[in-house]
Amino acid sequence: MSPSNSSSNEQNGISPPQENGVVDALSLLNSEKSVHELAMQPIVQGTDDHLVEFSEALRTVAKALRQVAEGKASAQIEAAEWKRKYELERARNKQLEHKVQLPVLSNEAEEKFETCCGENGICSHEVLLDGEHGNSSNAGKCKLSKKASFKLSWFCKGEKSDQHKHDIVSFEKGNITTAERSSKQISLRWESPPQTVLIMSKPDSTTVRILCADMVRWLKEQQKLNIFVEPRVKSELLTESSFYNFVQTWEDDEEISLLHMKVDLIVTLGGDGTVLWAARKFKGPVPPIVPFSLGSLGFMTPFYSEHYREYLTSILHGPISITLRHRLQCHVIRDAAKSEHETEEPVLVLNEVTIDRGISSFLTNLECYCDNTFVTCVQGDGLILSTTSGSTAYSLAAGGSMVHPQVPGILFTPICPHSLSFRPLIFPEHVTLRVQVPFNSRGSAWASFDGKDRKQLGPGDALVCSMAPWPVPTACREDSTSDFLHSIHEGLHWNLRKTQLSDGPRDT
Repeated sequence: MSPSNSSSNEQNGISPPQENGVVDALSLLNSEKSVHELAMQPIVQGTDDHLVEFSEALRTVAKALRQVAEGKASAQIEAAEWKRKYELERARNKQLEHKVQLPVLSNEAEEKFETCCGENGICSHEVLLDGEHGNSSNAGKCKLSKKASFKLSWFCKGEKSDQHKHDIVSFEKGNITTAERSSKQISLRWESPPQTVLIMSKPDSTTVRILCADMVRWLKEQQKLNIFVEPRVKSELLTESSFYNFVQTWEDDEEISLLHMKVDLIVTLGGDGTVLWAARKFKGPVPPIVPFSLGSLGFMTPFYSEHYREYLTSILHGPISITLRHRLQCHVIRDAAKSEHETEEPVLVLNEVTIDRGISSFLTNLECYCDNTFVTCVQGDGLILSTTSGSTAYSLAAGGSMVHPQVPGILFTPICPHSLSFRPLIFPEHVTLRVQVPFNSRGSAWASFDGKDRKQLGPGDALVCSMAPWPVPTACREDSTSDFLHSIHEGLHWNLRKTQLSDGPRDT
């Protein structure tokens, strides 16, 4: 750049770039101010449409510059804090350096270690042994060093938390062990007998309506239970007979929010969609669900309706095996929001949240972050964030893996990506995923939650997803693993083929 150009930039309030190509926060703010002043100048009547579009572009650039400046200032503050902590730790280590002494072993103990190492290779004591060996005269001898001590801690969104962790991971005497929780079946035992049952059924089905009426009558007469149904179902029952006056229902959303305090057990009559519908009614804790198969798919409905009396009798007496199905909690943060906490009402999903391009002919352009770490930019038809229960739904159709529903994780599956190397991922349960529509996106994106409540995401809008603290417990016919394998065999005909003939050639 010539000196004249440089001086002209300074007069316009734009500082020249630094030698390393990084613009400091002050220069960014000055640049943003200059661009903003230029963009706010009045447009003369009759100005060409291109100038109007250029003015809008300048406003977008000014906003982007402001965000970059704020982000750089925050990063500099964080770096200074880390440097201060490093210097303090370094000074403390120097003070303790001269106090550290290696343990001295007796001749008898030293001979014990030498013999162990010489005969069995690596020792498995509570100390670390250096495996370097000398010449033949020193063969079998190991250099002893003290084992480093450590402590584990967990944090979530910057805040330390040990809740629900110590029953999973222990670290006694520097040795880390984990409980095999994903391989253990979960059992539910009633401390007092259930008193109230909520029945939710698939609409517009004569078979379901007849079964529901018969089940309500049996639960009231034989099991002496209080029965809750949906308002639609109560109207259908009363139309059939006035005998069903005893059934209870709700009238507004406030009563629905209190259902989990009244209902001990939920019975669903339908397919997987009915289970999703039942879960959506509960924004917090969910009572155990007994799903009966009366639909097209049955990945979450292991019970057969023709034997409902035997199944329900066994479940009401307990104990029963259950599957804890995790849900995702999703927040939409608009570009106009003043802070990250200014979000729309959270939505809970049992299967997946999908971000797609809607009716737009352009590819989606989505920036994805995991705990504020950049993951990738999605360019394609969209993205699926799925629970492991939803791994056999839309995610599977888009190329994702089938995952056992008790595996705690979040599936990250692209929809028709514009890159052959873009393969699906599985994130751990504790992360927070953020999907944002960048300002330079050609079009908007659309988010749907378990196939419902589509919301438009414009440039600058973001969708934040994390694991909800309230899982959906569903009863198992046998156990979690057996039901899962049965569902993929029956529902997907997984890995079915003709058996190879046994009268062919054989190895000799």
